[in-house]
Parts: sequence; structure tokens; C-alpha cells
Amino acid sequence: QVQLVESGGGLEQPGGSLRLSCAASGSSFSINAMGWYLHAPGKERELVATITSSGSTVYADSVKGRFTISRDNAKNTVFLQMNSLKPEDTAVYYCYAKIVMYPFLEYRNIWGQGTQVTVSS
Repeated sequence: QVQLVESGGGLEQPGGSLRLSCAASGSSFSINAMGWYLHAPGKERELVATITSSGSTVYADSVKGRFTISRDNAKNTVFLQMNSLKPEDTAVYYCYAKIVMYPFLEYRNIWGQGTQVTVSS
């Protein structure tokens, strides 16, 4: 069983910063890509950013230049540094990981429980 545990959400003023963390725990697995999605009220879940095991990144246009995704492969942890926050960034942020389970090479997508980010004055 592999689990993702997120932390770091909360309430922040416009222009402020937050840092989200997501750690994967379990055994007999490796991680390919990790990343973050957001789900705002009344909208579809959408990709925020993703990072591969080699460090390649993809960002949504709405967060380019403001958010930075990074990863600690040794600790199976992904981070999302969120700067210059805007009210429209308010959403539940979900961590995800594309993993391979051993010994039978089962590919799975797993999700964290979500963490609320609210940007408001």
C-alpha cells in the first residue's frame, strides 16, 4: 500500500506565499512522475504542475512564473512553492504520483487527500 500525505495549505493574503509538501510512503515501489492538481468550486480538476523523476517540469499557464515544483527523490517527496498568490488560486490542491509496484511492475496513479488553499484579504 502506497500513500501520499500532503501538508502546507492554509489561508494567505493576495501576493503572499505558501509551500505545499507531499510525501509518499509504503514499500516495494518507485515513482515516475509526481505533481499537483487543483479543484476549485464549480470547476473541473485541473493540472497545476508536474515533475518527472529526471526533473522535467510542466506548468499550467495560469501559474507559470509564480509557482515552482520541485522534488526530493530520496525522500519520495514533491513540493509546490506558490508565490504571488491570487484569489483565483483558491482551491483544494491534490498531490498525485505515477508509481510502479514491485515485483510485478504494476503501474498505478495514486492521490493524496487534498489540502485547502485559500487566498483572501
